[in-house]
Amino acid sequence: MRLVVTGRHVDITPALRGLVDRKLGKLGRRLGDALVSAQIVLTQEKNRRVAELVVHTRGDHMLHGSAGEASWDRSVTAAAMKVAQQAEKVKGKWQERQRHATAAKTVAARGAARAEPAAEGPRIVRGGRPAAKPMTVEEAARELAASPDGVLVFRNAVDGSLNVVYVRKNGDVGLIEG
Repeated sequence: MRLVVTGRHVDITPALRGLVDRKLGKLGRRLGDALVSAQIVLTQEKNRRVAELVVHTRGDHMLHGSAGEASWDRSVTAAAMKVAQQAEKVKGKWQERQRHATAAKTVAARGAARAEPAAEGPRIVRGGRPAAKPMTVEEAARELAASPDGVLVFRNAVDGSLNVVYVRKNGDVGLIEG
């Protein structure tokens, strides 16, 4: 995680930086690898010490927390708590999405397991919709010989009906008139 600490009207002392590191360490453990970077701006006003915290997490989520208290410890803690609440909500959404994805995979796997007994028959391969060109039966038989499929659908040029020619097991050409 990349941490940027900025002070406005404040010198960032090692003690103050250590305080920020400790408070954001808890947030880092909560988010894990999802935490990309954090920026904290510490501002001193008359009697208030304001901490503005912006955390960037995976998926371009920006979590923002701001608090103004009498001491740096309470101010940084309050800002970190606000961001922690937002982080829990985002983390819950990520986990819920994963649960739904796992459930969908499980349902699909169960459905595939149920479909296996029905798949014992021949495998059905869907072809494209053939353009039924108008031609005579003889022309269709010649084109069938050149076709690798063994089946040809055509529109009969004589009467306009839809017909099918196919290669029979004995090598002859069969005709189904529609």
